Amino acid sequence: MTKTEDRDEARRAFLEKAGWAEAEAAPLAGDASTRSYQRLMLDGRPAVLMIAPPGAEAPACPPDADEAARRALGYNAMARLAGPNLNAFTALSEALRAAGLSAPDVYAADASAGLALIEDLGDDLFARVVGRVEEERLYRAAIDALAALHRQAPSKPSGAGYRMLDYDALAMEAEAALLIDWYWPLKKGAPAEESLTAEYFDIWRATLAGLSAPHAFVLRDYHAENLLWLPDRSGVEQVGIIDFQDALFGHAAYDVVSLLEDARRDVDLELAEAMIVCYLSISNADREAFMRDYAILAAQRNAKILGIFARLAKRDKKPRYLDLLPRVEAHFARDLARPELAPLRAFFAKHLPDLVS
Repeated sequence: MTKTEDRDEARRAFLEKAGWAEAEAAPLAGDASTRSYQRLMLDGRPAVLMIAPPGAEAPACPPDADEAARRALGYNAMARLAGPNLNAFTALSEALRAAGLSAPDVYAADASAGLALIEDLGDDLFARVVGRVEEERLYRAAIDALAALHRQAPSKPSGAGYRMLDYDALAMEAEAALLIDWYWPLKKGAPAEESLTAEYFDIWRATLAGLSAPHAFVLRDYHAENLLWLPDRSGVEQVGIIDFQDALFGHAAYDVVSLLEDARRDVDLELAEAMIVCYLSISNADREAFMRDYAILAAQRNAKILGIFARLAKRDKKPRYLDLLPRVEAHFARDLARPELAPLRAFFAKHLPDLVS
């Protein structure tokens, strides 16, 4: 059998065992990952088939791997991405649902085959319904859901095949490295010199040392393309959450940054400021620590996204991501204006001044 035939047979056997062999299937739009999705319909009942090929990505981070082992395994292990580990999605879905949030229910899963049959939360992504639903209402609901998760402070999921890890300094450095590895040569036409790369990392290490200790679930991609409006549900359950398999234990401010400094749509700056105030008013966060974390993590996240989009355009031949760079560059320039980022701002003012203008 060819690999395609093997995958088709595994899919057929999985759906037959789950009782969905006779379902009609249609492709669903995916994301920037190696996963793909199909919408299934069986006797009027919808579901989604997630296809996450086990060998399609570099290995995930073994729970007990040290820094040297993570570096040897590659980016997924350094950044602590779930990679091909489907157990991450199923364990996190259960944890989020137990916390009262609307993550998709998992009807059946086979991690070895990279297949999961999950609840269909519909098509009403925040990015699609904004305008039909008042923007402030959507963003307030998303903030309420985050604050509820952080207030509850659920324990880190741990079980067979998956254990939630900390969003540690190496993970953040690996992500920030994407700017120097991919965005820099895109803009400069050549890789950064070794001395500049070393200086860049020295600045980041000193900056990241100012973060508070990890204290909250971080879903990592909490934004309008990964949140669904579920008006028939109540309270925080109105916010459907997807694409959370890379979650780590980190800082509450990170997902607030993801939501308000969105790479794919403009969020009004006054609305963003109001949502930060809202989060602080309903959470148990210390304001000073939260705002310091927010400043640092906003710059770190946008450095990562600049690198990811450049990599998608160059390595993966997806030039459409270049169209998203100006918005992220604007986010990054505002981030660098915060006093916590003064050393990084000075670095870019000297070497990539367009990023501070």
